[in-house]
Amino acid sequence: MFDSRIRTNHLLSENMKNILSYIVIAVLLPASFIACKKDNYDPPQSLLTAKLVYKGEQVNVEYNQVPFQLFQFGFGKVGPIASTVNQDGNFSALLFDGNYKLTIPANQGPFIWKKTASGAQDSLSVTMKGNQDLDIEVTPYFMIRSAKFAAASNKVTGTFSIEKIVTDANAKNIERVNLYINKTQFVSTGDYNIASSQLTADQITSPAAVTMTVNVPAISPAQNYVFARVGLKIAGVEDMIFSQVEKIGL
Repeated sequence: MFDSRIRTNHLLSENMKNILSYIVIAVLLPASFIACKKDNYDPPQSLLTAKLVYKGEQVNVEYNQVPFQLFQFGFGKVGPIASTVNQDGNFSALLFDGNYKLTIPANQGPFIWKKTASGAQDSLSVTMKGNQDLDIEVTPYFMIRSAKFAAASNKVTGTFSIEKIVTDANAKNIERVNLYINKTQFVSTGDYNIASSQLTADQITSPAAVTMTVNVPAISPAQNYVFARVGLKIAGVEDMIFSQVEKIGL
């Protein structure tokens, strides 16, 4: 009798194991199928390339400092696709086809971005159906014009003019201008220069004809060229506006 109960309990235990196995398989199969479906989605293949311009002229900014955001509504998404503008004012994103809203966040960039009637940051509608190449019109507070650079006696000299673009109630003042040089084509503040010189606003006697000079330090490993450009800091604005990067032979 005792052995019979043991055999019966053993059979019940085995049956319960089998039933539990079937339940686990039944639960995992749909999840596996869903995961496979997700894995089989095609990746985004439409390339958006865009450029910040003022009346068709590129707007140069600081490397990796001016952000942009793309919003695609639907598909359960609420957060933006975010990245930064290149120093030459270009930026790009690989996207799915569909409708997007593009914006620059508030208080970013050395320029005025359009606002809505309520004063909020406006957005630009972008429809992706294959690759798109866009010029994004902005209004910079200032532009650096006719920048030219030359090297002599281990110095780089830059000459340029400053044009004030915004002259209405939104106008800003110059805080300073800097001449930066670097070993590579990435030229700006922080780690992206090997030397710089500066003029404050009160040292700029004629915005139509500004001259600046910077000493070239010892470069290791040695090279017979540097890259240069001028940056202008606007009072009350975080981001600087720049001239184009130029390669200068030493």
